[in-house]
Amino acid sequence: MDVHSPVPGRAMPLSEVPDPVFAGAMVGPGVGIDPARGEQTAVAPISGQIAKLHAHAYVIQGDAGAVLVHLGIDTVQLKGEGFTLHAQENATVNAGDPIVTWNPAQVEAGGKSPAVPVIALEGAADALVGLVESGDVAAGDKLFSWG
Repeated sequence: MDVHSPVPGRAMPLSEVPDPVFAGAMVGPGVGIDPARGEQTAVAPISGQIAKLHAHAYVIQGDAGAVLVHLGIDTVQLKGEGFTLHAQENATVNAGDPIVTWNPAQVEAGGKSPAVPVIALEGAADALVGLVESGDVAAGDKLFSWG
């Protein structure tokens, strides 16, 4: 299963995400994205079913596993302000389908990190192949393969 970037920006190792749970890969391995600033729409990184959908985060269950996208760090504290949902929980989506519109610059201006962890939930670190951990990425670019 190929996992694609949900947002444009700069890829970084998960260890650089400013959150100990994500940086320590406690919920699973993956990569971080320092997103481009300005309003944008985060998309589905894989095809599957939306297992969980919050304004600041979503989980898509694919054939080989579940992928978590977290839009910013500590953004749960924003209680959905500044986020617009374009999908519903339990909906079936294709990779690249719009999920949430948000503005990383607004998140940053509010004192929170806009970093976007893309996590292979409960995956083994050695199960990820071709991990992209540096350089510019566009929404839809492949970040890694899994499963």
